[in-house]
Amino acid sequence: MAAALKMNLPSSLKAERNEAVAILRLARVEKRNSLNDEAILGIETFFTSLPDGIKAVVLAAEGEHFSAGLDLAELKERDIAQGIEHSQSWHRAFERIQFGKVPVVAVLHGAVVGGGLELAAAAHIRVAERSAFYALPEGSRGIYVGGGGSVRLPRLIGVARMMDMMLTGRTFSAEEGQAMGLSTYLVEAGQGFAKGLELAQRIASNAPLTNFAVMQGLPRIAESDPASGYAMEALVSALAQADEEAKTRLKAFLEKRAPKVTRS
Repeated sequence: MAAALKMNLPSSLKAERNEAVAILRLARVEKRNSLNDEAILGIETFFTSLPDGIKAVVLAAEGEHFSAGLDLAELKERDIAQGIEHSQSWHRAFERIQFGKVPVVAVLHGAVVGGGLELAAAAHIRVAERSAFYALPEGSRGIYVGGGGSVRLPRLIGVARMMDMMLTGRTFSAEEGQAMGLSTYLVEAGQGFAKGLELAQRIASNAPLTNFAVMQGLPRIAESDPASGYAMEALVSALAQADEEAKTRLKAFLEKRAPKVTRS
């Protein structure tokens, strides 16, 4: 059963806990869960203040939309230094997701647009309902992505696809997003949260050091030159298998006390 998670968060965010899984919901429904400075700071606070015992997070949203992105009503004239500082505040918050304490599963529905897509891209797994749609309308607004989209999204969908999205404002459906790599699971309407929670619970049952290695090591290994990647992989593999919990799990498997991989 879920219970409220006590944190100093703005009203635009709601946090709760379901055993080893923490749940963060965007709750600014009247604004299609658009992201203002207060929400970004709250996201950073949440992911840096996870209590002991939390082993995975579900990132979801109330209402009909995941997030319509940056709240343009708050966009004010900034000089270059202020603009850099604002963008870096988003970078810090989303870095706490991608390279934080535990894996994060994002549940997407409705608008996943602009900064909302940048937020989703920081998660480790994305579950999309068929109502989800994706767009990067910054070009038509006279602005540019500032929440890490230039770094994370090309790694998911490629530079050419992202360039198309930004130059033309093209919108992609949930099915198109699944095909191009914006989501990892596609489910029917209303089934996203249940799937996301199921995946988070499965992740939470892994050995913590293995989850840490996947989160922290895999992205860096993938971006390394082959020789460096092989060396880092060997080191991470050795660290993971030397962990006492890993030894216990391996022993259980060898003694046929652990389930085998089967076709699901």
